[in-house]
Amino acid sequence: MPEALAAQEARLAKHPVKPLSGSYAIDRQRELGLAMMASVGFDLTHGSLSVSHHPFCGGVPSDVRITTRYKTSDFLSALMGVLHETGHALYEQNLPKAWSHWPLGKARGMAVHESQSLFVEKQLGRNPAFWRWALPVVEKHLGEAWSLDDILPHVHRVERGLIRVDADEVTYPLHVILRYELEQELVAGRLEVADLPEAWDAKMRDYLGLSTIDNPADGPMQDVHWPGAAFGYFPSYTLGAMMAAQQWAALTRDHPAADDDLAKGNFEAINEWRRKKIWSQGSRWSTPDLLERATGEKLNATYFVNHLKQRYGTA
Repeated sequence: MPEALAAQEARLAKHPVKPLSGSYAIDRQRELGLAMMASVGFDLTHGSLSVSHHPFCGGVPSDVRITTRYKTSDFLSALMGVLHETGHALYEQNLPKAWSHWPLGKARGMAVHESQSLFVEKQLGRNPAFWRWALPVVEKHLGEAWSLDDILPHVHRVERGLIRVDADEVTYPLHVILRYELEQELVAGRLEVADLPEAWDAKMRDYLGLSTIDNPADGPMQDVHWPGAAFGYFPSYTLGAMMAAQQWAALTRDHPAADDDLAKGNFEAINEWRRKKIWSQGSRWSTPDLLERATGEKLNATYFVNHLKQRYGTA
């Protein structure tokens, strides 16, 4: 991970990113999001897209409601939020309907849930093949044409930042590790809540070389998890990223034409693999067993590491 971050920073120093021009009206961004949702498999007759301060997915399988937030200067922020939440929604919409009133028919857990959202956002939405199909769709809705060379540096941008939800694939696990280590200290009683801002700032300096001490809103107050008593949740994001990379590796072994499908905007075979291996299984198996049955092996971080190296590791 440090090597990938260093490689990307070296690349940016040599080849600065060309800014995307224009101001992107929210209504046009919303229509783009809806088009992308439908294309990747979201059933718009049983769900909706709205606005909130923080993107989320909620509701029930027959009425899945997702939200995003918009910046008129940057369409990728909202679009990636939409793709992420659509991943959650696809899982919910494709759970086994025959088991819907039983625990067996529920999603396996939040680590698996995050693997489904991150699969759509990262394995699909940041895949260069995806953008071969997506660029004309973006042009149709936003009125600007970009080349693959123009857009990919933005899609694959790696930059140290203070805010977890805006973090890229490479730096994101560091945000998770920071929070998990701090919450262990809090739960064990070794860290007082009053001392959290200073402890947070120390770890942020160690891991990302940044400081939040002057603005707690950029530090421990940026997340809703601890106020909502969701202790232990943060690791599900990185576990989900690891599972998503492993699922993509297994899918492409079973279906070598996956990238070709993405370049054509054809998600049928990809979704069928996920439906068969993950969605239709509900909570029939434990998380380790579900992943092993889907991919042929237990959770293996090598797939995530290789994914980062392949996408970001060349200077």
